[in-house]
Amino acid sequence: MKTLFRSMAGRWLSAVAMLALAAPSVASTINQNVSWTIDRAGTTAKYRVVAYGDSIYAGYNGSISNAARYSAPTVDAEYLSARWNADIESVRRAKSGAVARDVYENKIVAERSYMQATSTRVVTFEMCGNDGLQARSSFKSQTGTCSYGGLDAAVNSCKTYVAAAMDFINANAHPNTRLKVISNLYYPGYNADNVQSSCRDATTGQTVNLRDRFLPALAKMNYWMCEYARQKGFQCTDSFAQYMGADYDSNGDGLVDSDALRYVAGESEASYLNRTTVTLRSTLRDANAKFVTSSSTFDYIQSDDVHPTYTGGTVTAGIWGGSSGTGAPRYTSFTDGKSPVWNRYGHDRMGWALSVYNPASP
Repeated sequence: MKTLFRSMAGRWLSAVAMLALAAPSVASTINQNVSWTIDRAGTTAKYRVVAYGDSIYAGYNGSISNAARYSAPTVDAEYLSARWNADIESVRRAKSGAVARDVYENKIVAERSYMQATSTRVVTFEMCGNDGLQARSSFKSQTGTCSYGGLDAAVNSCKTYVAAAMDFINANAHPNTRLKVISNLYYPGYNADNVQSSCRDATTGQTVNLRDRFLPALAKMNYWMCEYARQKGFQCTDSFAQYMGADYDSNGDGLVDSDALRYVAGESEASYLNRTTVTLRSTLRDANAKFVTSSSTFDYIQSDDVHPTYTGGTVTAGIWGGSSGTGAPRYTSFTDGKSPVWNRYGHDRMGWALSVYNPASP
């Protein structure tokens, strides 16, 4: 009987593991909450960064029990620790696999107490990636006549809950909060999506290129993340530009690609879409090979072709609960505001991009 029980338990755990590992690309979800304090030597003051999101801010790495210690918000905490000469508590309330509505309702709203602490100085969030991934998976499975309704629904849901999240954070974050910032979406699988669909367009009768369909939808999400940020008192970290554009001028237009792709405050949706998906389309590159110079690349995407790469170890975060911990910063000072690995890993790049908005003092 004991042998049978162990066998059944093993199969149950295996099933749970398979379900959780699939979480970021299907409807299944898994909470991955972490609190990690950057403990700077010789300091006593401690402030808090609160981050809400899905598997990106969670630091998802394919595991059901652990996640990256230094996902983007904790990287930002490291920069803040040096800037303010203080200890910084990075509180990540994340749910891998969650669509925008889930992040809004079950993280930002349900767990608002974390941003209401008097020590809170930064509140950041990201969402909508799973809305896009699920719409993409659904579209890829279509046969017969193509339906684009799922992509449109993902864009509309993203717009709805990004705006709602900003309004809620504005109303509920502690008055001591100095910075509110959102991160928009990079395009995982950019090269892999350069294939034809199995369905056919109702007008032309031809199959369509998946990337040609997905890129404008993602660009619409990104535009409204940054535009709502402008309207509602947030900053917008343009992760699309940071991941998808090279850090040099590849097309001779006089602008570094990653700068040229960035959202421009006040521009129209039509202008942004034309610039990023048409005019500068040739400068977009898959983030598996992020060009930091014309001859050097780093891999910003893990082997799942979805989640950012990271360094700095892992922490417990998954179906057995979250964790809290404390550790010395990896780096205690930053030349020109950049760590030695600022452009080598996806999470470090996103964390640096968040840090450029950090206030000079708490």
